[in-house]
Amino acid sequence: MVSVMLQGHLSHSHLLQIHAQIFRVNAHQDNLVATRLIGHYPSRLALRVFEQLRTPNIFPFNAIIRVLGEEGLCSYAFSVFKDLLQRSVSPNDFTFSFLLKACLRSNDAKYVKQAHTHVAKLGFVSDSFICNGLLVGYAMGFKDMVSARKVFDEVPDRGVVRCWTSLIAGSAQSGHIEEVLRLFFMMVKENLRPENDTMVSVLSACSKLEAAEIGKWVMILSEFINDVDSGSVGRDSVNIVLAYLYGKWGQVEKCKERFDEIVGIGKRSVLPWNVIIGAYVQNGCSLEALSLFHVMIGDLNLRPNHVTMVSILSACAQVGDLDLGKWIHEYVKSEGSKATLVSNTFLATALIDMYSKCGSLGKAKDVFEQMVSKDVVSFNAMVMGLAINGEGEEALGLFSKMQELGLRPNSGTFLGVLCACSHSGFLDRGRQIFLDMILHFSVPPELEHYACYVDLLARVGLLEEAFKVVASMPFEPNNFVWGALLQGCRLHSRLKLAQDVSQKLVKVDPENSAGYVMFSNALASDQQWGAVSGLRWFMREKGVRKHPGCSWISVNGVVHEFLAGSLSHPQIDRIYHSLDGLMREMKVASA
Repeated sequence: MVSVMLQGHLSHSHLLQIHAQIFRVNAHQDNLVATRLIGHYPSRLALRVFEQLRTPNIFPFNAIIRVLGEEGLCSYAFSVFKDLLQRSVSPNDFTFSFLLKACLRSNDAKYVKQAHTHVAKLGFVSDSFICNGLLVGYAMGFKDMVSARKVFDEVPDRGVVRCWTSLIAGSAQSGHIEEVLRLFFMMVKENLRPENDTMVSVLSACSKLEAAEIGKWVMILSEFINDVDSGSVGRDSVNIVLAYLYGKWGQVEKCKERFDEIVGIGKRSVLPWNVIIGAYVQNGCSLEALSLFHVMIGDLNLRPNHVTMVSILSACAQVGDLDLGKWIHEYVKSEGSKATLVSNTFLATALIDMYSKCGSLGKAKDVFEQMVSKDVVSFNAMVMGLAINGEGEEALGLFSKMQELGLRPNSGTFLGVLCACSHSGFLDRGRQIFLDMILHFSVPPELEHYACYVDLLARVGLLEEAFKVVASMPFEPNNFVWGALLQGCRLHSRLKLAQDVSQKLVKVDPENSAGYVMFSNALASDQQWGAVSGLRWFMREKGVRKHPGCSWISVNGVVHEFLAGSLSHPQIDRIYHSLDGLMREMKVASA
């Protein structure tokens, strides 16, 4: 009866009352009562309850080992375990599970090895539950992949998916990318269905593959798909990985083909949806991502997670869909909690980026200020948001504040502050920040930083200095560098220089019309119409087409895309009819 009173959550005062009653009825020697009491107390008091037992059985032993392990007191947990053995009490799988969790919190690999010795000595090596605990300890706790693989190879039941997941996760965390994919391939060949946790580790490893490695694994996994029948339990998992690899490779059509091949239970997981939506966003297909997201939220079996939301917020930022961005903000607050939003830095940073790029700087600041813990990434997003909205002074103030808080600026921070200086014309401060990157912060400028600094110099007319910076770069100038210089030449009417720069821009990016168009605009501003016609003829001869202007508008939650000169919009007739009507009214009003 007393043991029943110890079930569930108890306030401290109520617990003390029950404990006193236990002594009054002389029930403190009851193993079940003691086990439940131990679970309610911190280690110091739990040990006193345990030590009062004259003949403890396995249950209070397990309970005290668990409490000690949860508080990171691994050496004490092992002392209790040795006492258990000396009393000839037989440990069970829970004993080793709690002991191994204590080992993980100890930050000392020797305890895992000690536990492994006892597991082998007491004949528990055939227990897959305990073997998985050892795998977690070796692979994920201490990155000892040699010992982890040895344990895995000795697991008697190869069908335990959790063991595969632990080894794959440990390999991914240790940076053994090829080994992750080899294990995944072995797993599906044995007709095992990977768990969601398995797939997260596999996709994490895929994100670090180089182009040549992507090609190799696309071929291997595609051959598997072609060789197995549609009933193979691993088929959907392989299609998810292939979709991710194609997306990373930039082949969104192939990515969508693999996604469409996923059927049944595979489509009920959020994972393949995140893969295809992420692929669309990363490859600039934002409208397709938003369209698929609307399909996803219309399915009651699917629930978007923070990964989905980060991708969709990025898509909103690309097309300027502020309404959907606001809806996602409200959805996150209603489905989760305010605490989730302010503590999830990935989600908060995505919201800051979306609001900033959609021109709602006030909302971006609100999200930033409400964050519980601001890291360098969130500061970078806010600095860049201020920069692109012309708030250079505030951006530099935030740059100073993050240093006062002890956060060390990184490459992304400097890109934001240099962008702020360029957009706001802060020449002297921009120059000093560029020099300070190496001298004071030991952050070597990358090509993007040089492009931003060159843009700053070119905007204020210091073209000769900008050319010296380009000549001193440890990189080959790209289209952004030459584009910034060409824009500066055009802005300050340096036509001869513009012609030289445009040739360099065309050389590094021959398929892009931007270099031709900017030089054409420079010639037009000087009224050199013959030269403009000649340049356009040259573009036609080379097959270079000017990319049409593109704009988006959101109406009732649907984003509409318009391309300059295109009649492809499904409601184009109605649009032109309305436009003609407006034109007639304007003519009447101006008459």
